Amino acid sequence: MKVKICGIKTERAACHAVENGANALGFVFAESKRQITALQAKKIIEELPDYVWKVGVFVNEDASMVKEIAEKAGLTHIQLHGDENPDDFKSIVLPLIKSQSVRLHEDLIEVGKIEADYILLDSPPGKYRGGNGSCFDWEQANHYGHLKSNVILAGGLDPENVSLAIAKVKPFMVDVSSGVETNGEKDLQKIKEFINNAKKSGEEEKNERKYL
Repeated sequence: MKVKICGIKTERAACHAVENGANALGFVFAESKRQITALQAKKIIEELPDYVWKVGVFVNEDASMVKEIAEKAGLTHIQLHGDENPDDFKSIVLPLIKSQSVRLHEDLIEVGKIEADYILLDSPPGKYRGGNGSCFDWEQANHYGHLKSNVILAGGLDPENVSLAIAKVKPFMVDVSSGVETNGEKDLQKIKEFINNAKKSGEEEKNERKYL
């Protein structure tokens, strides 16, 4: 099971997440309480191993600005979390993650129309697009990860519920932000617990498949 810790703002949180097994880190460049500048992200990214995804999160940003930030910060992946058309961003030549809000099962029909490298299933937006700490009904996407191998699951995940979420949706990767925070800041113990629980659930899921 792959794990993405999103809303990274400090080198300490980034390195701790990687040391505990995180596969991807998210840097938010959209309006958010976790917003970061390209130069701030660059300083953190320079300290990270090459194999870790450095994902830039954008909301309805112009493609030229996304490209500029990606190059300046050293991003490896682009996450589009608004109403963007992924076709407009293909000139950036980085893997694209496109979010899809899930209210009803019918929302998953829209996923088939999205041309992106990865699909991120998230809760409906609140004040901000993403990072609001609320879950959608995972039954709407029951076993959806068995149908598509590029599904990233987000929305209200935390150390306590990530195992159930994985069992329901069967995603390729899980993505957390507020669920590993205390008083609005990344909590190192929660990051460790989240990654451990997700990885353990991923192994259990793999073992179950062997015996089916």
